[in-house]
Amino acid sequence: MSLPVNVKELINGHTVEWERIEFKNGWNPESILHSICAFANDFNNWGGGYIIVGIGEKEGLPVFPPSGLEIEQIDRIQKELHGMCNKLYLAYFPVVEPVYFQKKHVLIIWVPGGQNRPYKSPISLGKKNDYAYYIRRFSKTVKAKGDEERELLSMTASLPFDDRINHNASIDDLNFTLIKSHLKEIGSDLLTEADRIPFIDLCRRMNIVEGPDEYVKPKNVGLLFFNDEPHRYFKGAQIDIVEFKDEVGDSFTERIFTGPLRQQIVSVLAYIKNNILVENIRKVPDRAEAIRFFNYPYQAFEEALVNAVYHKSYEINEPVEVRIYSDKMEILSYPGPLPPLNKDNLMNENISSRRYRNRIIGDLLKELHLTEGRNTGFRKIRKSLMMNGSPEPVFRTDDERSYFLTVLRIHPEAQVEAQVEAQVEKVIGLTDTQAKILSECAIKPMSKREIAEILGHSNVSGNLKKAITELLSNGLLDYTIPEKPRSRLQRYQTTVSGRKLIKKD
Repeated sequence: MSLPVNVKELINGHTVEWERIEFKNGWNPESILHSICAFANDFNNWGGGYIIVGIGEKEGLPVFPPSGLEIEQIDRIQKELHGMCNKLYLAYFPVVEPVYFQKKHVLIIWVPGGQNRPYKSPISLGKKNDYAYYIRRFSKTVKAKGDEERELLSMTASLPFDDRINHNASIDDLNFTLIKSHLKEIGSDLLTEADRIPFIDLCRRMNIVEGPDEYVKPKNVGLLFFNDEPHRYFKGAQIDIVEFKDEVGDSFTERIFTGPLRQQIVSVLAYIKNNILVENIRKVPDRAEAIRFFNYPYQAFEEALVNAVYHKSYEINEPVEVRIYSDKMEILSYPGPLPPLNKDNLMNENISSRRYRNRIIGDLLKELHLTEGRNTGFRKIRKSLMMNGSPEPVFRTDDERSYFLTVLRIHPEAQVEAQVEAQVEKVIGLTDTQAKILSECAIKPMSKREIAEILGHSNVSGNLKKAITELLSNGLLDYTIPEKPRSRLQRYQTTVSGRKLIKKD
């Protein structure tokens, strides 16, 4: 049976972090059993991992073309693997799938994070019965020692919420159509089998149900992604957009987005892109190319929103909230970041954390290419803001890490233009040319020739002179050198946006 992932993207590390993939050129039972134990313990709540047998590695990356396995090897390895996994304490059985990749047979061992961690593995498959806990440290499988072992033991009762069974729902609450749509979008071969196999087997292969056949129940993650109304089970499973109409916050509009998590994210991104984000194009005299920038770059908002959905706790009945002000956007979620992140180091560009609150939610979002899950969120937000010419982001939490707030501040020139447009709307009788002059001269004082060039005129026409004169006489434009109106150095600047406000006549 096929895996619920795109195998090509998996092997090339496009949907799963390299630290969660271990390549084995050949069959090495003892080493592979240790890695199965480590992935099942899922020390960092990464969501387990994958062991790919038949592909070598160099410095953590796959070596192509693959060495491959012989057909007769694959059957023998699967039988041997079953016996080996019975030696784990507690017994744990991964999902094993032979695949044909680049004209070679390879074996993929998928090891989701275990429900009954911690697991122990025999140190040796020889006669000795010494056991040890194994964990993943970066891209290596190592024995847990000292504090690591104590922390692993303390995780026994702390199964991530998204991976827990929901006893208040049934497998019938999972939507077959949504599951097939997901498999189609990620390009999984499991889609071709979905209609032919029992629904319960499909859900088990998706890792969204748990329990014996007589009492199989959906996991919380299954309800969050593959139920039409997850807010029925989790009151905080929604995204609220609040748009404030004034600085005080007394006037606002609110929109609530519900449905499966993927649908929520896509709908909110579409709403923000179509209704909030604005591209500004400013022509520069003596330059062929115009300067383009957005009030907020889409990539920064997308990353901030998906991170909020990914890392919030669905045990807390608070939605992800997007607040839109005249000069900033805020994305708020509960609770705050996991250690080592705290309120004092959150703005440190070099700080990182590889602990995840929701291990399966993260995997599904990665497969949908909505997040990378490689601890790159902060960097991506900063980079997209910098490339847009926007101010640095602000990340906040409190001493108790009870919330996480991302603040994206508006591009300074976009703010000027927005303020000018708001003031221009109050003026009766302005022509389009005059409104454009005010907007451009608010950003930068300009000469008549520069104004003409910005407006696309070949020269300073009589109509343009008339428009400027009327703006000057109505107090909407000022000279930069009032005492020398005819100076060659003379420029014109708008009297709005931080200078003087336009007033209705």
